[in-house]
Amino acid sequence: MPESLVHRSIDGPSGAVVLSDALIANRFSARFVDVTGQTRALANLAGMKRARQRGRGVEFDEVRAYAAGDDVRAIDWRVTARSGTAHTKLFHEDREQPILVAIDQRTPMKFGSTQCFKSVMAAHVGTLALWSALGAGERVGGVVLGDNSLSDTRPKRSQHSVLRVIGDLVREGAPNAADNAPSNDLSHLLQQLERIARPGTRVFLISDFHDLLEADNFSPLRRLARRTQLVGIAVNDRLEAELPRSGHYAVTDGNHHSSLDTGADTIREAYANQYRSNQELTARRLRELRIPLLRISTGDDPLRRLLTVFPAR
Repeated sequence: MPESLVHRSIDGPSGAVVLSDALIANRFSARFVDVTGQTRALANLAGMKRARQRGRGVEFDEVRAYAAGDDVRAIDWRVTARSGTAHTKLFHEDREQPILVAIDQRTPMKFGSTQCFKSVMAAHVGTLALWSALGAGERVGGVVLGDNSLSDTRPKRSQHSVLRVIGDLVREGAPNAADNAPSNDLSHLLQQLERIARPGTRVFLISDFHDLLEADNFSPLRRLARRTQLVGIAVNDRLEAELPRSGHYAVTDGNHHSSLDTGADTIREAYANQYRSNQELTARRLRELRIPLLRISTGDDPLRRLLTVFPAR
């Protein structure tokens, strides 16, 4: 691990609001991690024995007259028949791997009991991935899912793409003062990814996955897993796994305030069991599709969590 990273503050993101300055500052931390690499740790998260390279290969370049030593398997028989002389196809290696981040900023993500809301952590993880990939020379873009909106930035090799995604995150990451009923579910995000992700793209799907098990998500998720290098990042908060000890607690989403009574042991136990069951089912579903799943808590340092899977440069 680079010495400069060892001395980096271990404090992660903080607060309930996504701030543009903090996301832009991730550009400097992102140079320590390479999210474009294929690693054994990534393969292990997907339940595979070895990392696999998918999507990169060769692309057609041109046709020219056959020359001695050319691979006969590359002969273009249509052009040969039409011209009366042998012609061969030329290819070049496609080394490009666009990076897309798909970030959930719906109301359930606007919760946290430690350092920050899940929405804030998701925004930091996503922008770290974008800055890292841009530094590696890849085209980058993103999709941001709000309660009633869906914004996308098509992959380009430009920091303006990152800044545009940051703008979408700041807008959707703010507390929602409106009382309109949310209309978006995860399937909207998956379907948009199907439309804009070219084969071989590495897609970081960042959410708490509270509705991943809904039936509408299975088909688009399966199709995406076949066409792209899909990586799931589950953002959670420790209070979601287990209710705090008996007492009355004040809770807020930034606009509305309420109280939580955790006095009954049976309620606390049933809550913990239900959460654990949902987490296990989610992990199983993704593993069936060979989708790596990295878990990040609101109390974590997102860069250090990414480094457990993606190597430092």
